Parts: sequence; C-alpha cells; structure tokens
Amino acid sequence: MYQATTTIDSPVGKLHLVASDAGLVAILWQDDRPGRVRLDTLSESPSHPILAQTHQQLDAYFAGDRQGFDIPLDMHGTKFQREVWRALCDIPFGETRTYQHIAHAIGRPKAMRAVGAANGRNPLSIIVPCHRVIGASGALTGFAGGLDAKRFLLHLEQSPSITTAPMFSGVAH
Repeated sequence: MYQATTTIDSPVGKLHLVASDAGLVAILWQDDRPGRVRLDTLSESPSHPILAQTHQQLDAYFAGDRQGFDIPLDMHGTKFQREVWRALCDIPFGETRTYQHIAHAIGRPKAMRAVGAANGRNPLSIIVPCHRVIGASGALTGFAGGLDAKRFLLHLEQSPSITTAPMFSGVAH
C-alpha cells in the first residue's frame, strides 16, 4: 500500500505530511525518531488533496487565523492509544492538561504512564494536540518535535489575536 507524502516549511521546522486516500496519517518532525510512527511505502505527492488541505490549514494555524482543524484523519493505533488521542482532541485551544487529567478523562485514573506513552506515539502532532499535555508540576515534558517546538505552539495558542475556527474532535480508525 502506498501513502502520499510531502514536506512543508513551518515556524517549527520542516514537517513531513503523510496521507492515505482515507485521511491524514501522520505529521512527522524534521528530526522525528525513526519508527515512532509506522508507515507504508511513501510516494511524493504534494498535490494530494488531503496533503494540500493540511498544508493550507497548518499555514492558517501558524498565521494565527485558525484554532482547529477539519481534516479527515486516518489514524492507526491500539484501542488504548486511540482513546488517548480522542481525549487530546478534547483539550480546548490555548489550554493544557496533565497526563493525570487525560488518564481520568478516559476512565483509567492510574494509567498516567501509559497515557504518556500513547501521547508520545501520536502520529498527528499539532492536529491532535499532544503539545497541550504537560507534567503534573506544570513543567513541559517530552514532545516529538522537541521542547522548543512545544513551547512555541503553546505560546502561539495563547496569543489574543487568534480568531475562532471549528475544533476537530474526531479520530478515525
């Protein structure tokens, strides 16, 4: 099976977008850890409709003109990972939650470490906002794009100039 891919420039570095015909599969960071996200054979295709839509919406997000995304997603993971990723989509724009909060939200209050592991395997950074999860002390914790990127995204979302856009709240597969 082939998946379409393209690379875009962003304020947080190069982002590698990957899509199937069903939806966006992954947003990978410039220095993403190999194997963090499983992919099929990739074919360069910047004009793929889902990749073009993603690029447009990410540009608007980084420009401060969009708070959420309405891109079809094709996420693959375990049942537990998908539960965590759905809970991430419920974190309001400009707010943060702790791993403990996410564990409670999915009905597994003692699963904070497992929530952290699932958060780290999120294939759709930014779109599924894992950057909004912080440590219990309020400290920024691990992020596939690095802590500088996480800090940048959180700061961007706290800017008062952002206008309202619909927030994505679904996760496919």
